[in-house]
Amino acid sequence: MVPRELWEMAGTQGHLAHTVPEEFGGPGVNDFRFPAILIEEQARILASGPGFSVHSDIVVPYLTALGTDEQMQRWLPAMVAGTTIGAIAMTEPGTGSDLAAIRTKAVRDGDDYVLNGAKTFITNGQLADLVIVVARTSDDPHSGLSLLVVERGMEGFERGRNLEKLGLKAQDTSELFFTDVRVPARNLLGAEGAGFFYLVQNLPQERLVIAVMAMAAVRRGFEVTMGYIKERQAFGRPIGKFQHNRFTMAEIATELEIGQTFVDRCITELNEGRLGADTAAMAKWWTTELQVKVMDRCLQLHGGYGYMTEYPISRMFADSRVQTIYGGTTEIMKELIGRSLGL
Repeated sequence: MVPRELWEMAGTQGHLAHTVPEEFGGPGVNDFRFPAILIEEQARILASGPGFSVHSDIVVPYLTALGTDEQMQRWLPAMVAGTTIGAIAMTEPGTGSDLAAIRTKAVRDGDDYVLNGAKTFITNGQLADLVIVVARTSDDPHSGLSLLVVERGMEGFERGRNLEKLGLKAQDTSELFFTDVRVPARNLLGAEGAGFFYLVQNLPQERLVIAVMAMAAVRRGFEVTMGYIKERQAFGRPIGKFQHNRFTMAEIATELEIGQTFVDRCITELNEGRLGADTAAMAKWWTTELQVKVMDRCLQLHGGYGYMTEYPISRMFADSRVQTIYGGTTEIMKELIGRSLGL
């Protein structure tokens, strides 16, 4: 968890919500290369954790695509400034990748929705001032989901634990609870019952965000390890001079170029509005599995020092593990790709 002042500093320096139109206080830059560069630079200084990308590249696009002028005027300027922090709540204690199984329920009552349910593993959950909650507004598995914006201070909205994670220590990740929360109908995002469609529509960008994070981490892990194996001596010479270690680094360098080329192509396709869900799934699973594999090999090359938390590779190893899980597990990604092949 980080201080709110860090978010406000990021907002002051123009690092948040780059797609917000100028009339709502943002720069209005609709080019995914900009957040990609920010993600890469965070990886370069090992600032893995603060949920800036969830706020800017996942939550904000829902608001700019679906929000009314009144909603955007109410929320977006403060999100650009970093004084309002955003989160999205999909995952539930008993529901992960299966969105159709969501049980959090919202019942219309006059000018409000009455919201009841629980969410877990929510990035920015402790600090969030605005949470897009995926809730069931009818019993239909797909057309029964809607997106409601819950704001800090609404009665019945409570935060549970700031969850203790293996990695990403700078990112607050929480349980959220909703008990008879009265959410004004004007906080409905888009059309009632269209939530599943909106989620599916936005998932390619979310998965590309994770792929960009993965390749940025692979590059930084490679650089850190190159520096170490050039300096660490064994048997009278740098350990990078041993053939096995040279081969390992040659493999990583090659995989890095392959993965970066694919991710760069995906960024181009996203900018042109033609990144398919199947291609985004390919990028997500392949780059994150590569990240886990590379961090494991890089830690091995550090020997015992790699297991010490004072060495950057140790933290990078721990941070990598969740990448194959959130945003859709590797297994779910392969299932989606398989279906796209007609299997």
